[in-house]
Amino acid sequence: MAKARAIVKRRQSVQNIRKITRTMELIATARFKKALDRATEAEAYTRKIAELVADLGATTLTVSHPLLEVREPVKRSLLLILTSNRGLAGGYNGNVIRVTTRAYDDYQAEGIPIALEVVGKRGINFLRFRGIRADATYTQFEDRPQFDEVEELANKYIALYIRGEIDKLDVAYTQFVSMARQVAVVQTLLPMTTSSVGEAGPSVRQAGPPSAPGAPAPARKWERAPYEFLPDPKSILEEIVPVSFKVRLFKCFLDAAVSEQIARMVAMRGATENADEMVRSLTMLYNRARQSQITRELAEIIGGAAALE
Repeated sequence: MAKARAIVKRRQSVQNIRKITRTMELIATARFKKALDRATEAEAYTRKIAELVADLGATTLTVSHPLLEVREPVKRSLLLILTSNRGLAGGYNGNVIRVTTRAYDDYQAEGIPIALEVVGKRGINFLRFRGIRADATYTQFEDRPQFDEVEELANKYIALYIRGEIDKLDVAYTQFVSMARQVAVVQTLLPMTTSSVGEAGPSVRQAGPPSAPGAPAPARKWERAPYEFLPDPKSILEEIVPVSFKVRLFKCFLDAAVSEQIARMVAMRGATENADEMVRSLTMLYNRARQSQITRELAEIIGGAAALE
């Protein structure tokens, strides 16, 4: 009887855990839908701004902007790491930390001083565990990053780059590709070269192998109609390049928020399914234990009756 009671108690615990994981899955699903809507809305705007910057940069060789200036060799770099404040998100934080560690080791091997700024408690705890000092930490960004908050960071990075205190800005985050694919990458946002802005986006180093043979070819580059710029390309460029950088940094935060909710949704769904399987297994064990107990009691009753005869 004691064994049957232990199984019942354990099954009840698993059922309670299942309720928690199921609830967390539903919450992550709702947050994901909202985050996806925001990221989708920002995608078209980001792409158009990037195309306009590329067109402006291609008008004449005399048009330039400090944020488009490529500095070689790189004397000091800054790496911004986007992680989450909470766990229970599968490999989401682990993948970002992995590409971060790889990029950090590369800079160390090249002898380039690198400053680290971290968003999210998981990344902060990791650096503390590794004994690596973070120059700045942020925990105010949740699943709904606000543009005003990101703009403050962007303005700081713009000022650092223009003053020459950094020669390169990288962002380690999870890039949202589709519902089925999110990739941890290290993306270079500064300098904003016009060629990368107009074609394939900024320089990216991603985790995992390259695309497999037979993968779809990249989209064709469509010819864009010529623009007539007023008052002049240089004046417009001075205004729009900082805006483009801020929007692209904000897009990194939005992608990270979407990817986090997807990872948590998938992880909680898997935990719920595992709990269901454990409940079924424990129910079978309980039935067998109860059956054995009943059989043993019947045998004792029959044996006692036979002894009385």
